[in-house]
Amino acid sequence: MKIVIHILVFSLSFLMMMSCAGRSSQPSSESGEGDTVTMTRTDSVGMLVTHIRKCSRLYASEFKIHRIITHDDELKLKGSILGISYDFDVPAGSRRIAIPIDATLKGFIDFQDFDSNQVIFDDGKIEIILPDPQVELTSTKINHEEVESYVALFRSNFSDKELSRFEAEGRASIIESIPELKISDRTRASVSRVLIPMIRQLGFHDDEILITFRKDFNDSQLKIIQD
Repeated sequence: MKIVIHILVFSLSFLMMMSCAGRSSQPSSESGEGDTVTMTRTDSVGMLVTHIRKCSRLYASEFKIHRIITHDDELKLKGSILGISYDFDVPAGSRRIAIPIDATLKGFIDFQDFDSNQVIFDDGKIEIILPDPQVELTSTKINHEEVESYVALFRSNFSDKELSRFEAEGRASIIESIPELKISDRTRASVSRVLIPMIRQLGFHDDEILITFRKDFNDSQLKIIQD
């Protein structure tokens, strides 16, 4: 089986920002009587954690994948005559098919369990340790109008069962290739564009903000959700 892949990546930062901002309120530095209130670091962290958790599940990147799955097989004759073995392809006994599959993958961060342990202050800087990114395979579809096949005279056509198996193999190959797509890097970059404006409201400058994943995380540990 041969596979050709094309990937399109879309940033969803704007939609993410609207998702969080629409449910968050601006922090206030004044009391109801007009007296200035000095927020402690604990207050700041608590407010930040609350705002981030309101983001809930943030879909941060989307991948449109187009793959062409090809399958070739030949009709063979095997056996032996008078102790002489034979093994050869039958003329006009080949079958070939090319199946285009379109799939959509979405990278996201789930902030449901985000807490203050993932906010670190150090030497005037702040580090946000994001929850592990996850990826969801939201859809797969065969473009039946673009399926190309060749079936020789002595062969039967591809059955629905075979086509279903080829589709399942294509789907499995997409899942296997997910670590190669660098989804976590793109997801972190998109999420950063949403979180950094929130952190600026606490008085931090961009060069004082660090947004990371846990140090021992890599793309092979991505949790994959299938539709």
